[in-house]
Amino acid sequence: MPSALSPFDLIIIGAGPGGYVCAFRAAQLGLKVALVDKRATLGGTCLNVGCIPSKALLHSSEHVTWAKHHAQEHGIKLGSVEVDLPAFMKRKDEVVAKNVGGLALLAKARKITVVTGAASFVSASEIEVTS
Repeated sequence: MPSALSPFDLIIIGAGPGGYVCAFRAAQLGLKVALVDKRATLGGTCLNVGCIPSKALLHSSEHVTWAKHHAQEHGIKLGSVEVDLPAFMKRKDEVVAKNVGGLALLAKARKITVVTGAASFVSASEIEVTS
């Protein structure tokens, strides 16, 4: 549903790493900034469903590999080393949530207006955001 927003000095479409960094810097320079993204969370694909979640899971799996193959070399005796998949996923979700929350706090501190929806240009100086 369309929504009328007050004028901004800068409207950035896309809240991934390029978008939020641009928004933060523009706000630091004194511009009135809006940041528009389809997701309700900042960070884009990389933070929400791509790079960061996959690396969190990879990091946990590296600990499993180390425990299985190298713990005994260090005098650490372990029983069976097993993966608790729900715990893996919970940790991954916590890593993402912590980072997303940090970006939200930074946006709020800089008085950036965050808008959820799909943006399209109506004219050279106007956009429309629909949910």
